[in-house]
Amino acid sequence: MARRLRPVEIDFVRAAPVRLVFARQISAAPEQVFRALAEDVPGWTRWFSAVTLARATDGGAGREIRLRGGTRFEETILAAKAPEVYAYRVDTTNAPGVRALVEEWCLTPQGTGTRVQWTFAADGTAPFRFVLGLARAGLGRAFRDAMTSLDRLLARR
Repeated sequence: MARRLRPVEIDFVRAAPVRLVFARQISAAPEQVFRALAEDVPGWTRWFSAVTLARATDGGAGREIRLRGGTRFEETILAAKAPEVYAYRVDTTNAPGVRALVEEWCLTPQGTGTRVQWTFAADGTAPFRFVLGLARAGLGRAFRDAMTSLDRLLARR
């Protein structure tokens, strides 16, 4: 059953009780990476293996995301500043224990490529926070794999 989360803003990324931050350099330019993140929302299924459905909603102001295992998110875009920042807040989800969730993607030029930093900022029940801590390694691996896949995809374009 989907539950409505607390409607936090972009500053929650810095103040959240749980912040998982991952970074990776890829060879694609920031503009290419930004387009893949913010403009080609359905394309997430081609490079982020955990995502089974991604579609823009509300004329691009929101997103619907489904993950392997059945987790669903309805999101609101908080920032889409090309080619530097893309962030969104989860408004409703069927994931248990979560109270607030924002994800931020920061893109920094590095040589001819991009340093991609993903921040997963969350609040929830004590069991949720505990499980999220245990999930850090798996989320990091998923991020690294997604960045490798995205870099390969963008190199073919």
